[in-house]
Amino acid sequence: MTKQKHGQGRMKDTLRYQTIYFLFAFFFFAGSLRAQSPADSVAHVIIGDIRVEGNHRTRTGIITRELAIKSGDTIRTNLLAETLEIDRRKIINTNLFVVVEMIPEPNADSVRTDVRVVVKERWYLIATPVFQLADRNFNEWWYDRNRDFSRIIYGIYLSYGNVSGRADKLRVLAEFGFIPKFEVSYSLPYLDKAQKTGITVGASYSTNKTMAYRTWRDKLSYLNSEDINKKRFYSFVTLTRRNKYYTFHSLDLRWSSTNITDTIAVLNPNYFLKGRTKQTYFQLTYSYSYDKRDNFQYPLRGRVGGIQFSKIGLLPSDKINQAYAYGSYKQFFQLSERIFANSGIRARFSVPKRQPYLQTIGLGYRNDLVRGYELYVVDGQDYGLIKNELKYKLFSLQKHLSWIPVRQFNTIPLAAYLNTFADAAYVRNSYPEFSNTRLGNKVIYGGGAGIDVVTFYNIVARFNLTINGKGERRFFFNIAREF
Repeated sequence: MTKQKHGQGRMKDTLRYQTIYFLFAFFFFAGSLRAQSPADSVAHVIIGDIRVEGNHRTRTGIITRELAIKSGDTIRTNLLAETLEIDRRKIINTNLFVVVEMIPEPNADSVRTDVRVVVKERWYLIATPVFQLADRNFNEWWYDRNRDFSRIIYGIYLSYGNVSGRADKLRVLAEFGFIPKFEVSYSLPYLDKAQKTGITVGASYSTNKTMAYRTWRDKLSYLNSEDINKKRFYSFVTLTRRNKYYTFHSLDLRWSSTNITDTIAVLNPNYFLKGRTKQTYFQLTYSYSYDKRDNFQYPLRGRVGGIQFSKIGLLPSDKINQAYAYGSYKQFFQLSERIFANSGIRARFSVPKRQPYLQTIGLGYRNDLVRGYELYVVDGQDYGLIKNELKYKLFSLQKHLSWIPVRQFNTIPLAAYLNTFADAAYVRNSYPEFSNTRLGNKVIYGGGAGIDVVTFYNIVARFNLTINGKGERRFFFNIAREF
């Protein structure tokens, strides 16, 4: 009886092991069969021919240089659309085209998938009249300069892009009126066969009669004059290097010469320091940037950042010895189908702390400002700036006007976004007595809401209602074009 029970027990154990082995074998072979199933064999596509169409002037290599996909690549089917969209954005960000489409099509061999890159080129030769204000922005002219039309700059701007079909550009600027200026530059982004190294050369000459000679209580002080009080000339050569799609290096060498009258030197002996009336120097600047935004003109997704180191005064004969470091980073988020956000930080540090007024740079110029303080200039040697924004897309459309015969102008994009923003900054001024600053050496902040309108050829118009830390409420308007 006992032997019979032991025999039955051994049979049960054997049966249990056989069952486990069978199940293991079943799942193993089922998994292998599933991995080799016909359904999975079409989960990837093989890139066939890549054809570029519509590039009448632009060389094909300039376009294919932006593509990560190559003929023969294997890409998962569910990632094909996203991969093509990323490459499409890179091509549109060259600023050579109005429209870019990436169209996958079956190859004649029925195995591979071809890609058609269809582009519509911009109008490359643009001669536009210059009619702008001499002030830092429209709002300063409107509120602080009493809408004085004598402060108008007029002239002509000539931009000849894609001169040789290699994304090169010739720029000529001739301005008259309040600040006469003449500039010329030529850039060739790809010198070598590897299409990684480029060069830009240029020169500029300008004169001032009425000019800002100091900052006092965070406002620019002007000398009104009929005589020329300032002359400036500079020339430069910049080498650029683009090893990867999103990283850029540049090395800029320039020579600058500026002369002011004795009147300016008396009004502000710190303009060049020690009451000097002439400043000449060489300057060497290295810049690195990483730019992976979906659109350079008006980004909604991605990130951009960079650092810059500069030495002003390279020779013993240069009457200035100064250096600075500048860094920035900005992240763009898509929170939902229509809601977007971005947040960024910028900072600048310079030495020594005793600097000429002309090289003492704080907040208030270009986009380095706290919104709500557009009417102020906060001088200082170092600063940090934080900017945040939340926006809602009202609409984004692209209208094709078939009745316009010129193809570069018959496709008009138009978009509008509601936005709200909040900024904060701190400017450190080591010599506040020179400008009697009220905003330096303390935290300043501002915020508001508005609407952005984006249209073709990189034009962005901004309408904002703001409030700053001083309790000032104002409406500000700004229009800009990214070249």
